[in-house]
Amino acid sequence: MPLSDNEQRILREIEAQLKTDEKFAHAVSSSGLYRHSARRVWWALLGMVVSLIGVVASLQIHFLVAFVAFIAMLGCALVIERQLRLIGRAGVQDLAQTMRKPRVKFPRD
Repeated sequence: MPLSDNEQRILREIEAQLKTDEKFAHAVSSSGLYRHSARRVWWALLGMVVSLIGVVASLQIHFLVAFVAFIAMLGCALVIERQLRLIGRAGVQDLAQTMRKPRVKFPRD
């Protein structure tokens, strides 16, 4: 069913408003779409490093404590794998490109 003239006018106004909204445009840009997953990968990587240090340090205390730290490290590795799979090859390439180029800040009116 085609849109009426009034509905088309309203749709054009909404589109114009969305084009001028910088915050929305950045959120749906290619770098904004993958930012959450990339942040989770970085936190999981940090957790993996801390867990590895915990495994090495706790081996001197008790093997069960080291096993718990190893399980935590394995969980972090699974989170990293899952998030990278969700991002996909195109997302990783987009993130790499946004990391290489400097961010441009737009002056606010």
